[in-house]
Parts: sequence; C-alpha cells; structure tokens
Amino acid sequence: MSAKVFHVLFLSQRNSARSMMAESILNRIGQPNFVAYSAGLDPTDTLEPETRELLEAMGYPTDTLRPKHYRDFGAVDAQKLDFVFTLSDTAAGEPLPDWAGLPVSAHWASTDPVKATGEPWERKQAFSRAMVELDRRLKIFVNLPLASLDRLSIQSHVDEIGRSKAAD
Repeated sequence: MSAKVFHVLFLSQRNSARSMMAESILNRIGQPNFVAYSAGLDPTDTLEPETRELLEAMGYPTDTLRPKHYRDFGAVDAQKLDFVFTLSDTAAGEPLPDWAGLPVSAHWASTDPVKATGEPWERKQAFSRAMVELDRRLKIFVNLPLASLDRLSIQSHVDEIGRSKAAD
C-alpha cells in the first residue's frame, strides 16, 4: 500500500517569487509524499529574474515554472487540494474559492522580496532571506506526522508554523 500524496497550493499576489520558491522547495524535499503548486491573485507574466537566478543557483529546475492564476485551482475539474497556504497578506485577505478537497489552510506571512529596495546585492539578500524562511517552514511541515493527526491538530500545527519567523 502506498502512502497518501498530499497536494499543496501556495498563494501570493503575483506568483513570481515567494510562491514559486515554496513550490520548488516542497516539490524537492517533500518527494514522494507531497506535490506542490503555486498561483497568484494577479499573476505576472514571468518569474522574477532574482527568483529564477536563486532557484537555478540552488539546483532547482525552473524551466516549467510559470505564473498561474488561483482560479485555475478552483475550477470544477481542478486537482483536489489537501493544503492551501497564503504567503502574502493580500492573498490572505481575499475571498477565495471553495477548493476541491476542502483543504486545511493557513496564512504563512512572508516578506515580499520583490518590494526590496537598494543595491542589487540588497535585493538578492531579500530573495535569499525569503527562500531560507520558506525552506525552514517547509522542512517542519514535511516532518509533521500527518497520518496520525486529526484535522484540528493539523490545523494547529500549520498555524503555528505560519506564526514562526526565521531567526535574524
């Protein structure tokens, strides 16, 4: 008997940085038990160059990453989801569809590196900080004993992960 595969959607405003990072990280560290997707409320046309550069530098494939609209995951024939995590305050405040699968959802606030100002190295540093924070949260998430927890306990755990911040 094979283990359950959990389908996880990450939502952000533009689906060009944080949500793409989270999708990439979880698809690597969560294999074979997790499949990750990402989408935006108002998706851009392309991945942020700094996001692409960082992911490629860390050995993540980027050739299939493309911004998607969250409505794609709310369609009648959409993949059933087990988890939906909002990464931007904007996404958390929007009325979202009734997702197929009735997923557990939580807000994992993450500073938007796209809004970083300053020198190019300072922007790269903001993208790296976002990636490290997401990586830390997702490593905690994939190690939860999901099969032995009830829905309320899972909700409590994912809410707590969202409240945690990376160490400065």
